[in-house]
Amino acid sequence: MAKESGLGWTTCSVDDASGTPQPIKNDFTNLQFATPRAVQDVTGIDKSAMERLLLLADFSITLNGVFNDAANMSHAVFKTIPSTSVPRTVTLTVSGQTLANECLFTDYPLTRADSGELTFAVPGVLSDGTVPTWS
Repeated sequence: MAKESGLGWTTCSVDDASGTPQPIKNDFTNLQFATPRAVQDVTGIDKSAMERLLLLADFSITLNGVFNDAANMSHAVFKTIPSTSVPRTVTLTVSGQTLANECLFTDYPLTRADSGELTFAVPGVLSDGTVPTWS
């Protein structure tokens, strides 16, 4: 496989509160996600460098976008974050590579900039203990 840009995402969907995936990639202007692993420091006093063990895997995401209150778009999906406590499947696909995780979204912050833009930056974290795995 050759090097590629991040252009042309096939899928960036988020479940609404009822568990229905909504293809709202057009509302996102950018996103950040991470699949970190925790580490445990097990360095003995006999070592001159760090010694660590890999521990639990994790996933976090922040979806940034433009307010859109059309049916089944970003506002419809995210407006229920403060009033529901449900995990939502987040599916990301680019260049035939898919990463799907069950996430809890913790906030739906909206920003109205002085230029008039109305945007959001929605943070989510892994909810179900399943190791994030690309397929």
